[in-house]
Amino acid sequence: QVQLVESGGGLVQAGGSLRLSCATSGSIFSRNAMAWYRQAPGKEREYVATVTRGGTTNYADSVKGRFTISRDNAKNTAYLLMNSLKPEDTAVYYCNAVNGWGPSAYAIYSWGQGTQVTVSS
Repeated sequence: QVQLVESGGGLVQAGGSLRLSCATSGSIFSRNAMAWYRQAPGKEREYVATVTRGGTTNYADSVKGRFTISRDNAKNTAYLLMNSLKPEDTAVYYCNAVNGWGPSAYAIYSWGQGTQVTVSS
């Protein structure tokens, strides 16, 4: 069973920063692009960002310029650095390996537990 383990969430004031991590197995990580998604209470899960195996990135318009996705291939870990956080960024954040690119990419595996990010105003 594939494991996707997200961590790094927490409570932060508006304007603050957090860095999320996503760890998975080496075989999964090395073969795939990785993406972050988020789901706010009462809303559908939405796309946040993608990073390819080579490090090319794509972002949702709502986070462009504030969030940075990256990956460490030696550690089989993807990251999401979130700066200038806003209350509307409050959500559970999930990662997954994906096929495709950007918002049209689709997640390959079952979702993990996610990590809660709460931004206070």
